[in-house]
Amino acid sequence: MTTRDTQLLAIRPIIKSITISPDMSDDERFQNSTLRPIIKLQNDLFIAVFRNYIAKHKNVFYQLTIEKRMTYIENAIHKDIKFRNSLKGMVIGQFTIDEYQKYILNSSALNKRMMNIVKQRLQSNIQLFEKPKTLKAV
Repeated sequence: MTTRDTQLLAIRPIIKSITISPDMSDDERFQNSTLRPIIKLQNDLFIAVFRNYIAKHKNVFYQLTIEKRMTYIENAIHKDIKFRNSLKGMVIGQFTIDEYQKYILNSSALNKRMMNIVKQRLQSNIQLFEKPKTLKAV
């Protein structure tokens, strides 16, 4: 294993609730052993990126109800191709060479899993996407 691969694996969080069993599909195994730890590692970056996304789209997000905010997140990830590709790049860039080789064998299905996990992460952190308070001059 290369130094890069070793270092990438060393910084990933361990998710104790994940179990890997022999009867899992290859995609499910990849999701649990690779995607979930990487997405957890990148959580703070995803939050910062989505805050920037909100700002670049004229802060419309802040006028929405909670239910519509959830839909907004889903639409941003599933319908905005440039944004989705950016998120995918943040995950794929954390793959080891071996993981990348496995990923390209079924990238379409793995991308769906990846984006669903990122969507769930952003939606579960929705309270972090409140409109920033502006400071008043005294």
